[in-house]
Amino acid sequence: MKIEILYFEGCPNHEPADRAIREVVSEIGIDAEIVHVDVTDEATAQKVKFPGSPTIRVDGEDASPSEEDDQYSLRCRVYQTSSGLAGVPDKEAIREAILKAKA
Repeated sequence: MKIEILYFEGCPNHEPADRAIREVVSEIGIDAEIVHVDVTDEATAQKVKFPGSPTIRVDGEDASPSEEDDQYSLRCRVYQTSSGLAGVPDKEAIREAILKAKA
């Protein structure tokens, strides 16, 4: 399994996303390659369809897809979580995406 964390340099939520992913991978007990993808400019954001930082993709699929994520640029991404809006998706959303990809 390949899990990508797409981000831009200076994103305050890049490392918390990495920690959440590693915790979920450990809890589930699976082998996963975790890859960090630094999106450096607007052209790259368009090319990789980057809806904001951080974006988590599990085997190429967005872990938290949203209808509002069709505009690609270097910007912060906001997630709806059980605690309200946050810069990182809930661990449960990450877990669901991993389990879906694993199935």
